Amino acid sequence: MEKKKLTTASGRPYAEFENSMTVGNRGPVLLQDYFLHEDMAHFNRERIPERVVHAKGTGAFGTFTVTHDITQFTKAKIFSEIGKQTKMFARFSIVGGEKGGADSERDPRGFALKFYTEDGNWDLVGNNTPVFFIKNPKKFSHFIHTQKRDPMTNCKSPTMMWDFYSLNPESLHQVLILMSDRGTPFSYRNMDGFSSHTFSLINKNNQRVWVKFHFKTVQGIKNFTEKEANEMKGIDLDHAQRDMVEAIARKEFPKWAMKIQVMTDAQAKTFRWNPFDLTKVWLHKDFPLMDVGIMELNEIPENYFRDVEQSAFAPAHVVDGIGYSPDKVLQGRLLSYPDAQRYRLGANYEQIPVNQCPYTVTNYQRDGYMQTGENGGANPNYRPNSFDDIVVDESYREPSMQLDQITEQSNLADWFDRNENDDDHFTQPGLLYRNAMNEQDRVHLVSNIISSMKGIVGEKKEEIMNRQLCHFFRADNQLGMAVANGLGIVIDEKTMEHSK
Repeated sequence: MEKKKLTTASGRPYAEFENSMTVGNRGPVLLQDYFLHEDMAHFNRERIPERVVHAKGTGAFGTFTVTHDITQFTKAKIFSEIGKQTKMFARFSIVGGEKGGADSERDPRGFALKFYTEDGNWDLVGNNTPVFFIKNPKKFSHFIHTQKRDPMTNCKSPTMMWDFYSLNPESLHQVLILMSDRGTPFSYRNMDGFSSHTFSLINKNNQRVWVKFHFKTVQGIKNFTEKEANEMKGIDLDHAQRDMVEAIARKEFPKWAMKIQVMTDAQAKTFRWNPFDLTKVWLHKDFPLMDVGIMELNEIPENYFRDVEQSAFAPAHVVDGIGYSPDKVLQGRLLSYPDAQRYRLGANYEQIPVNQCPYTVTNYQRDGYMQTGENGGANPNYRPNSFDDIVVDESYREPSMQLDQITEQSNLADWFDRNENDDDHFTQPGLLYRNAMNEQDRVHLVSNIISSMKGIVGEKKEEIMNRQLCHFFRADNQLGMAVANGLGIVIDEKTMEHSK
């Protein structure tokens, strides 16, 4: 009888069923033991809504083709040889906007990819920006609330938004990107994508390096100005959706070049910033982009709801040769994303065709809403047992993550201040403003910030504005002065003292 590998629901062969990952033999269980959470969460839902974020988007099927050899870094089969092609699905979206919102809203854009590999589905769930607003997962729901509607007025509120930004200076890097013209992309085809998070790559010798994934649009970057974006809201709310569908129908298949940045443990220890901080980038001059392959989208789904609305992505779904990192926000997403899909689509969401691994899936999950498969047939629904032929393939076991190589406190479990010895929120935004933006970019950025901050109202208006101005000054004096002048705020010695 042919043996079958034990896998997660996404098809990833799994090597440790009996024990949870802990800090030492008697230590606490780690959050990143994803299969523990997957199994327990499925069990909780065995007896039987719009996405909270990324509610509106478009999607397409396509292929990923390897063009360069990176097998020195990873044993992932998707990268095993030059010329190899893997079927994939991509979904692009607005983030804070609603299902009926405008595609041209000022908002980050989701950039979610699903690769159907022979070792299970690999989901790379990123945005069109290399950083994000927060560096700890406890901040996430509160940040998203500020992008939604005021609980009293049920209207969008610049006051809530800028209050959060000003009280969380770590957000400044992403705020400058959002308030620039990059915050209003012309179309999904004309923007880059990023993993944003740091992940890891593991090679055939079980050597690990840290990695960031980049997807550079072959079509070129193209953005709306604020005026053009606002005008498009009155012309076509679905501009980006229509642009993607019509381009593929014309056989103008959009393409992106996948590139990676790689960092070793030794480099991580000496890096100026925390390399796992989601609000920071790795400078290209220190960690140059390496070519990997080409992603091409060439097929629009026949049924939007079936494939795009029901598509479900989770950064927990990696494959052999690709792993996680100590990135705190990533660790939080490993649990929250699959749980969001179970809430929205049911415990068996990975049996929906667009989410289904086209290769073998073998586990003990049974019943629940939307059970569309054979439900395990007559086989046992427990392990260990004396009847089935499912075995563990030890070749898929991951090496231990040696955290003591990158942190001095790897054996101490506690609640650490996310900014302790890591509170430089201003150098990289300053570099972005001075070096990465041209003069027109800077003019538009300042204009967009002023336009948005003028919407701040209420008794705390002056306090919120001055607090945010301090962040701008700390990043760049010219930026702070330009915004202050535009808001009609006179900068006195007290304000300048706070900005130092």
